[in-house]
Amino acid sequence: MDLQRAMLDELMGADRNLTDDQKKEYKEITWDSKEVCPYYMARFCPHDLFVNTKSDLGPCDRIHDAKLKESFEKSPRHDRYLSKFEAELAQRCEKLVMDLDRRVRRGRERLAQGEEPVPPPPLSTEKSEQLSVVEEKIKNLLVQVESLGEAGKVDEAQALMKKVDELNAEKTLIQSQNDKVLMVPQEKKMALCEICGSFLVANDAAERTQSHVTGKQHIGYGMVRDFIVEYKEAKEKGREEERLAREKEAEERRKQREKENKKRRKRSGSDDRDRYRDRDQDRERDRNRERERDRERSRDRNGRASGDGGKGTDWRSRNGRDSGRDRYRDRSRSRSPVRHGHRRSSRSPVRPY
Repeated sequence: MDLQRAMLDELMGADRNLTDDQKKEYKEITWDSKEVCPYYMARFCPHDLFVNTKSDLGPCDRIHDAKLKESFEKSPRHDRYLSKFEAELAQRCEKLVMDLDRRVRRGRERLAQGEEPVPPPPLSTEKSEQLSVVEEKIKNLLVQVESLGEAGKVDEAQALMKKVDELNAEKTLIQSQNDKVLMVPQEKKMALCEICGSFLVANDAAERTQSHVTGKQHIGYGMVRDFIVEYKEAKEKGREEERLAREKEAEERRKQREKENKKRRKRSGSDDRDRYRDRDQDRERDRNRERERDRERSRDRNGRASGDGGKGTDWRSRNGRDSGRDRYRDRSRSRSPVRHGHRRSSRSPVRPY
């Protein structure tokens, strides 16, 4: 019933039975809502794999909507949420495989102890025909339900779904009449399917082997196991790519540091050469300034020698011999009475000695 309700929800929307007032308060479901099945969004829901088999998990309690899945695939947040949904699905699948592997181990132990249960014997021709008729009726009714749903005839569609439920119960009854575990005769040997844990008759007819391989349980567990392997390989590949990316980034940083160090050393060597050159230039300028000062002092001495009227060395000699003669001459003049206007008059009496 839940499966049919989900089909109607997919066709006509989850708010198909609500009144106008109820629709106003109705919260729209989006692909990231908690009510939506993350397994279905990622790949597949395990509850859909084993319907009407011994491993039936029952109906999923979350929404499976193809339109929501389509909107999820077109969403810009698809990649970010896909990894999260796949991680949840992988965890669920690993739990299923762990439970199955425990059954497989118990099956091996039973085979080792000689307890070899046989798979259900094939249906008789009569029951096979009955089963085919029932399956055909279910198929036709589901087509009618889909048509009525698209036309908006909800009541009629739900009435047909009740008939589908009755036919499914009849189908289960037909199958259960043949589902008995019997001891294998001594001439028959049993084998265990490592994929789904089912018991098989060793070297059985090709038709029965093919029927088992194409059965829901075998295909379902095959999908579960394949997904786990694929998921682990993808995770390992992602970790390896991340490791290589880190190593490449570290190598690029190392090369960049070496390049910068090389530039720094080159720049340091150039600075040393510039520093030495500047020091030599400073020394040369100091020597030039010293030479210039020497030349200026020399010019100053020469200028004083030529600009004081022949003085210099002559000045020293003049201040020596010549100045002495000049002083002597001046003293001589000062003692001469005639020169200084002190002629003795003839009239003046001669002083007696």
